[in-house]
Amino acid sequence: MAKTKIRTGDQVLVIAGKDKGLKGKVIKTIPEENRVLVEGVNAVTRHTKAGQEKDNQQGGIVKREAPLHISNVKLIDSDSKKSDKKDDSDKKSKSKKKED
Repeated sequence: MAKTKIRTGDQVLVIAGKDKGLKGKVIKTIPEENRVLVEGVNAVTRHTKAGQEKDNQQGGIVKREAPLHISNVKLIDSDSKKSDKKDDSDKKSKSKKKED
């Protein structure tokens, strides 16, 4: 179980997977599994059976978010709306300047 910088309520950017490039707010963190739930990202459909409890009297198809691995999201700085680390494009431009 690694310590993570991502907390509930943080803005994150998805950097890998089918929803790459989407931004969202962290709903829940699951540190035991190194996973996070992000609002509006990684939506899956669940086919639910009608139950006898109050909350699930009617069955049907339900869309909800599934957890993402922490390594697939990047924390976005809330003040400047940019990610914490510099992009690879900055590194490439610096290496070209050194060669000249």
